[in-house]
Amino acid sequence: MSRVGRLPVTVPSGVQVNINGQNVSIKGPKGSIARTFAPGVTIQMENGHIVVQRESDLPTLRALHGTTRALINNMVTGVSTGFTTTLEIEGVGYRAEMSGKDLVLYVGYSHSVPVNPPDGVTFDVDTKTRQIKVMGFDKEQVGQVAANIRSIRPPEPYHGKGIRYAGEKIRRKAGKSGKGKK
Repeated sequence: MSRVGRLPVTVPSGVQVNINGQNVSIKGPKGSIARTFAPGVTIQMENGHIVVQRESDLPTLRALHGTTRALINNMVTGVSTGFTTTLEIEGVGYRAEMSGKDLVLYVGYSHSVPVNPPDGVTFDVDTKTRQIKVMGFDKEQVGQVAANIRSIRPPEPYHGKGIRYAGEKIRRKAGKSGKGKK
């Protein structure tokens, strides 16, 4: 039995769950998410908890068991509390600012780079600490938007300049060691 898959998902108050076979839709104060899961895994509501069970011990169903439970847990957490990913900007003259709902990055290019948020995602910029917060109720979408922002100017290994995740360690390279020997 999957250690993750056998745990029930607790549904907090204010969150509505609708299970129709393999289709699960969850609605909460932050938004609503609907997803269709693979056959072979049964999803049921029992006593205010969502329980995920698999039909047999086939390797593919064993893999789907824990994954399905984790995805449902992320859906419940997202619509109730939401997800946040923090990015840090490092470099002389590098900065970010808000222009309405859009994020505008100044990261060493000859032009500014605007980033439009998709539906369900918002940005927050702290100019003193040069941090960007990507917030939303869909964990997958928040992570993808943060990765797209990071890819605009990924951190480089010689000086460490660029956009990085909060707490990310950048492996630094030594660079040139001085005049060449003849």
